[in-house]
Amino acid sequence: MDALFYLTSLAVILAIGILCTLLSEKLKIPNVLLLVLAGIVIGHARYYGDEIINFSPLFLTCIGTLALVMIIFDSSSRFKLKEFDTFSFRAMKLAIIFLFLNLIILTIAVILIFGIKNIFLAMVFSALMAGTAPDVVLTMLRNTSKNRVIELLNIESIINTPLVVLIPFIILDFLKDYKAELFLSKFMESVAPFINQFVTGIGAGILIGIIVFKIMRTQYSESLSPLALITTALVTYILAENLKGNGVLAVTTLGLFFGNIYVKEKESLHEFSYIFANSLEILVFVLVGIMIKIPLDFSFFAKSVMLFIIYLVIRYMAVQMCFSKLNYSFKEKLFMSLNVPKGIAVTVVVFILATFEIEGIQPILNLILIFIIYSIILSTIVVKASKSFLEAEAT
Repeated sequence: MDALFYLTSLAVILAIGILCTLLSEKLKIPNVLLLVLAGIVIGHARYYGDEIINFSPLFLTCIGTLALVMIIFDSSSRFKLKEFDTFSFRAMKLAIIFLFLNLIILTIAVILIFGIKNIFLAMVFSALMAGTAPDVVLTMLRNTSKNRVIELLNIESIINTPLVVLIPFIILDFLKDYKAELFLSKFMESVAPFINQFVTGIGAGILIGIIVFKIMRTQYSESLSPLALITTALVTYILAENLKGNGVLAVTTLGLFFGNIYVKEKESLHEFSYIFANSLEILVFVLVGIMIKIPLDFSFFAKSVMLFIIYLVIRYMAVQMCFSKLNYSFKEKLFMSLNVPKGIAVTVVVFILATFEIEGIQPILNLILIFIIYSIILSTIVVKASKSFLEAEAT
């Protein structure tokens, strides 16, 4: 009975996802927005007092972990070290400064406005909000895809995706070991375990990469190689976690390894990993809306809007710090500041966090989900008005 219920629920979610995607194409808005909103509606709906769709935590964790592994691998594998130039350096500088300002200013703001008592959970929120996914809305600007601002935003998202996925889990590991005990002696005791997590994670990624990609340099099978790629990413994550290392870092290392060495038919494998990762999007976006119950009260929305405005100011500060001495116009800087939509990477992390039993995390989950909605709505409006922000010709 449970198996049939799960299959029925999955079929319903996928059907709703397809309808939302078709509707978004007609309305010319990102399907992510409709998928999350559909999930929220389903999550608040009741049938004789019971939730319409409900999955076990174990099932949700497995789905979330699979999506996380594939998103990390796909995003990190697209970062080419040999193509790192001045333009890429600017994007990296923006990503790092934005992350740094978020961890300081946004963390303080969320603690003060929402009364979050756990600084580590506030930092998890701030780190995730440094993530951007311009592809969510910039597909509407196909004709201006060569514009330098759009190119910079795309590069920034490639760079910051592994960071915003990795850092929250590092903070959570820190929270698990420390809790409320912030004594220097406790910090020193945990230095070695944290270093071990990094070393083991990187080591696992390199080890698996050397073994598997050495074979894939000369061998390629249209049916088996894509499957081998998925298996390799999963085995890397599992190996690192079983060795008490950081599985996210291990997969990031594997992705960087794959992206910067020769592998036979790499482009075909890249395309497959991208399609497979994106095939999980509908399920994850709808499920995250179902799992996280946003409080439908005025106080929450008023405070969250106030925090979002502070967040946009922080973003503009980061943009200004990076490009104040360069020939970027005010409108271009404003476009970069307002165009910070959240995508599948942030959604997968919050999806996994929702399956964890962490005291006091519910307000953080609510904020992350509402920020996903706010950011996509704002970015959609800005992109539709892009002619007012961007130069007519790419420079």
